[in-house]
Amino acid sequence: MDIISQLQEQVNSIAAITFNVFGTLQRDAPPVQLSLNYPDPPPSAPTTDEPKQLSADLVKAAKQFDALVAALPLSDGGEEAQLKRIAQLQMENHVIGQELHKQLEAAEKELKQVQELFGQAADNCLNLK
Repeated sequence: MDIISQLQEQVNSIAAITFNVFGTLQRDAPPVQLSLNYPDPPPSAPTTDEPKQLSADLVKAAKQFDALVAALPLSDGGEEAQLKRIAQLQMENHVIGQELHKQLEAAEKELKQVQELFGQAADNCLNLK
């Protein structure tokens, strides 16, 4: 798997962990009295170690993301060199595309010839019987 795919997976992992952290914190938050006119809310259940574990998982995922970013290759020569390389690759792609198109046309032409010869051979076989 390439590094970009790994980065995408890590971002998805961080998003999922963050979603779970917020959900857990919201679920386990102690009740708050809305107004003095209302009775005190019932005491909340003791908090679990789940938020701590989720926080540790989030930090671990963030460190893995940082390690993946650090592993990315540095660009040589800056933006101009990258644009020049992109233009070169596009030109190569265009040349190869033209070659492939010529080969496709030649293959289609050859296929037509083979089909015609096959048709003639089939007609000859039928005429012999």
